[in-house]
Amino acid sequence: MQVNPPQKNSNKELAAIGERLAAENLESQGFSIIARNFRLRLGEIDLIGWEGETLVFVEVKCRKSRRFGYGGEAITLQKQRKIIQTAQAFLSRFPQLPPCRFDAVIVDLSGTDPLIEHLKDAFRT
Repeated sequence: MQVNPPQKNSNKELAAIGERLAAENLESQGFSIIARNFRLRLGEIDLIGWEGETLVFVEVKCRKSRRFGYGGEAITLQKQRKIIQTAQAFLSRFPQLPPCRFDAVIVDLSGTDPLIEHLKDAFRT
């Protein structure tokens, strides 16, 4: 499926395309997405979903070129900490903590067709 990335520097538009493609890819693998762009003062989680009995917090990085490097390189230790803190706040809503993990989905729009890489257990608490 060909996707035309935004030509101007519209980071929000590019992020929305990446998150949509990532969600579609995860759902095709059997994930059930329950939240998109979950935001708190602490930070944001792009996608939250169930894979079987496991609650998965997903960080999506989308690039339209490799000029600024591989998308996964943008998931810094500081970004990971913010995601983990936000996930802990999300989990406080559950009386019993379900098993959970942190994944990343890298969407590369530099070619004709999008390349989507799903990194399970991309980082840990």
